[in-house]
Amino acid sequence: LTQFAAQAGLSGLHLLFGDAADARAAREQGWVAREQPQFHWQRDPNWRGYEDFLASLRRDKRKKIQQERRRVNDAGIRFEHLRGEQITPEHWQFFQRCYARTHLQFNSPQALNLDFFLRVGATMPEHILLIVALKDDTPIASALNFYDDQALYGRSWGTLEYHDGLHFETCYYQAIEFCIANNIRTFEGGAQGEHKLARGFLPVTTWSAHWLAHPRFANAVEAFLQRESGGIERYVDKLNENSPFKRAPDIRE
Repeated sequence: LTQFAAQAGLSGLHLLFGDAADARAAREQGWVAREQPQFHWQRDPNWRGYEDFLASLRRDKRKKIQQERRRVNDAGIRFEHLRGEQITPEHWQFFQRCYARTHLQFNSPQALNLDFFLRVGATMPEHILLIVALKDDTPIASALNFYDDQALYGRSWGTLEYHDGLHFETCYYQAIEFCIANNIRTFEGGAQGEHKLARGFLPVTTWSAHWLAHPRFANAVEAFLQRESGGIERYVDKLNENSPFKRAPDIRE
């Protein structure tokens, strides 16, 4: 890759979400590696259902989740989990409306469009979970997840109405229930968000590696990453001190 990039006159190459072995190999080729924390939910094999997960949490965290879920339920909101061929073009059109409205609300670019959702729904339906929130049988919000037998990846969501706790229920609690029911070990809820810690997610380190053609730019980035790495380690240690669990979950490979 490095040889190809140099020959093709590329300005840089970026390897995202590699493992520690990838980072070591990239460093040996002169790339710079970066550590960043994400928040992942991990299923303890001793949990038989959602109540076991709740029981493993500290009392204040458990009470907070119960209150948030109760507010959504009291608002008369229910949920459907749609998979594979259950997801129709009308469902994708609704999801696109939610996705576009939420991105517009937060003034963020819309990287994906309806054509993408229809294509991915047609080509890999067995790996898609669409969670739809309904109020009075009318869809009001939706979250798009991808999954296999090992992990579920929460990626995009949107809503047409605001309800207290709806985001957490649609994006996190419903997905956690799905993982427990389907024996899925890991739920990656996406980048950022210390608020995930209080909802059963724990910090993990993810890696990226970068090759930059311009020597002075590459040196500047490497110097920044060296300064940043110590701060990341201290940040993750601090997060782990505030674990939402009574004890560390039994996570087995």
